Amino acid sequence: MSSRSPVLVSACLLGLCCRYDGKAQANERVLALAASRPAIPVCPEQLGGLATPRSPAERSEARVVTRGGEDVTEAFARGARESLRLARLFGCRAAVLKANSPSCGSGQIYDGSFSGRLVPGDGLTAALLKENGIAVFTEADDFDALL
Repeated sequence: MSSRSPVLVSACLLGLCCRYDGKAQANERVLALAASRPAIPVCPEQLGGLATPRSPAERSEARVVTRGGEDVTEAFARGARESLRLARLFGCRAAVLKANSPSCGSGQIYDGSFSGRLVPGDGLTAALLKENGIAVFTEADDFDALL
């Protein structure tokens, strides 16, 4: 990967207040990455039309459902498609996304029971990016090669 190639990054990891609870979760390693090469911030949930703050949601099988039982799968899918569109527009070949998220989680996500239990799987955005040849990392992964 070219060091000049932009990287798609979860906006919350850059310090933007876009998490479901309206807060940010800035990550020093991700901020260092953004200082070393172009970073394209995305929040798939917002791109999908969901408000901030919003009810917590988890992926259960192919669906994404809020703690209150509302099916928000289509909003999450729309946000995933828009995130892919941005990645293509800016030529991103890699992404660093929020771990465990029903949108951004890569390799493991919450199990859909709202119990805090993690299971193998990907969020909708992470899965779509991977399907389209974009390398996906989370803030918990070793992404030093991108720095």
